[in-house]
Amino acid sequence: MPDPHISSFANPRVKHAVRLRQRSFRDETGQMLIEGYRECKRALDHGYRPQILFCCEELYLKNLNEPEIVRRCREAGAEILSCSAPVFGKMAYRERPEGLLMIGPHLTRRLEDLRLPDPALIVVAEAVEKPGNLGTILRSADAAGVQAVIVCDRCTDIHNPNVVRASTGTLFSLPVIEADSGDTLAFLHARGFRILATTPHAEPLHTEVPLTGNVAIAVGSEQYGLTEKWMGAADLRVRIPMLGIADSLNVSAAATILLFEALRQRIAAGQARVPPHEAWHGEAMFDA
Repeated sequence: MPDPHISSFANPRVKHAVRLRQRSFRDETGQMLIEGYRECKRALDHGYRPQILFCCEELYLKNLNEPEIVRRCREAGAEILSCSAPVFGKMAYRERPEGLLMIGPHLTRRLEDLRLPDPALIVVAEAVEKPGNLGTILRSADAAGVQAVIVCDRCTDIHNPNVVRASTGTLFSLPVIEADSGDTLAFLHARGFRILATTPHAEPLHTEVPLTGNVAIAVGSEQYGLTEKWMGAADLRVRIPMLGIADSLNVSAAATILLFEALRQRIAAGQARVPPHEAWHGEAMFDA
């Protein structure tokens, strides 16, 4: 039996998807949007179970892999809805829609559910405001082998479609936890984490302090940086050398620089391993 085909903007499913761009509606429904071949594939690869898949063959990338996403969503129990290109464009948030859009449940994890190896490298993002910056931090964290990202005192909803897009789907490849700063600091102190913070007033460079062992790299809001609570709790205060006229870096750029210095040191100390060129080292985050 063919999948239902939607050609009307007035379809309730379409209206529902459009409303999920709003944070208040995402919070009310506990649902999120995942758009694009790569993002949908990475979500499915890590055990995510979508509830609805909208697909539009007219917009496929023609790499012959889109039907595999449709099949996997069907096997996961998702409702499959075919739609016209204009209808898909109404729901899409990408400039160049690829014909795949999933609706599924929020990612819900708590600090107490987090199981970390010893040693562990994590990122704390305090009050980051822009979805694109948070998504880029997640992408860099995934690439650097971070074990978890804790979003403290959130300004940006981790389920914002632009977080998913900027993370290139790596939102699904590592644990992302939302928590307040007090609980997060207690969690880190109880587990012996050293907290790293950047400030232009620090003497040592980020390359001159040890970043092996249990380390939490803390980054703050775009406008104000880390609050006094986090700066005061920092065990390691460093500066990133800057030789031009700019007096600050984008928060995601700063986080990436710090993460890859930590990774360099951890590889040298045998605490991280560079996989073979073609190897994929992810594993499912969600139960099947």
